[in-house]
Amino acid sequence: MDQQDDTTTDPAAKPKRSRKPMIFFAAVVLCGALAAAIVFWLDRNEESTDDAFIDGHAVVIDAQDAGAIVRLQAKDNQFVHKGDVLVVIDQRTYQAALDQAKADLASAQAQLVASQAQLARDKLIFPAQLAAARANLAAAQAQAARADSDAARQHRVSKAATTAETIEHTDQGAHQAVAQVTQAEAQVRQADVVDQNLAIAAAGVARLQADVAAKKAKLDDAQIDFDHTSVVAPEDGWITKKNIEVGSFVQPGTELFAIVTPDIFVTGNFKESQLTRMRPGDKVAIEVDAYPDMKLEGHVDSVQLGTGSRFTAFPAENATGNFVKIVQRVPVKILIDKGLDAGRPLSLGLSVVPTVTVR
Repeated sequence: MDQQDDTTTDPAAKPKRSRKPMIFFAAVVLCGALAAAIVFWLDRNEESTDDAFIDGHAVVIDAQDAGAIVRLQAKDNQFVHKGDVLVVIDQRTYQAALDQAKADLASAQAQLVASQAQLARDKLIFPAQLAAARANLAAAQAQAARADSDAARQHRVSKAATTAETIEHTDQGAHQAVAQVTQAEAQVRQADVVDQNLAIAAAGVARLQADVAAKKAKLDDAQIDFDHTSVVAPEDGWITKKNIEVGSFVQPGTELFAIVTPDIFVTGNFKESQLTRMRPGDKVAIEVDAYPDMKLEGHVDSVQLGTGSRFTAFPAENATGNFVKIVQRVPVKILIDKGLDAGRPLSLGLSVVPTVTVR
């Protein structure tokens, strides 16, 4: 038999495996790791959250007077300017009260003017009356002294040189003069209350001044009530949540509508672990879910000093013993610097995704 060729393949021998799949798999793993490393490196200074929304100021406008609405200038989603008259409540009752308060004040002021004039007059009359009474007393005393002298002289002269009738007449004159002195003294005592009379007059003026002040306060209240019948816009903004129509009867405290001001910002609820390097002033890129093509830029304004759970209606009581540690979220206020479109105003509550570049 011929010897077999050494090059003949052994059927029992296993074919060699190709290394290409392993090399390809290793390459894929290496590329994935490299991509992850690049992404990690590029995103190492970024913190993002999808728990964020457009926030702003919504001014709730309440009625401050009771009455029927007679004019309504506010429409849903209408933009209004500060000072615009939006609602007018029936003013007739408040106008009548205002007119009555004005009349009461005018009457009180007239009485005060008369009382002040009377006080000025009393300051002249009362001292003059006292001076006149004292002068009358002095005259009466002089007359009494003269009458007493005449009576004494008639009693000293010889009976042959006078008559009983003359003596009696002079005695009566002396007694009458004494009575006039007594009367004059009483008049002096009556007039000698100048300070008291002036104090009474001044008290009357003070009372009327207080009455005028009270009437002014009532007039101010009536004016305020009347002014409140016209509801004006306190800020520029858009009308929302309008709850009234012409003819609606409102009471003080009735919610009429709200005004959303143009001053909007973003509130992002970041995990507490994301706040390590976040500081006010950090730049923020903002994506708006409603407008994917709108790219906003802003910066971190402030971080709320309290987690969201701390200000809920029923905050967690960790001291009860049933404590489970949960990663907390903290609201971060982000101001928008650029990118807003006046033709596409952002409604409060729209979802956004802020990405903060930390330092």
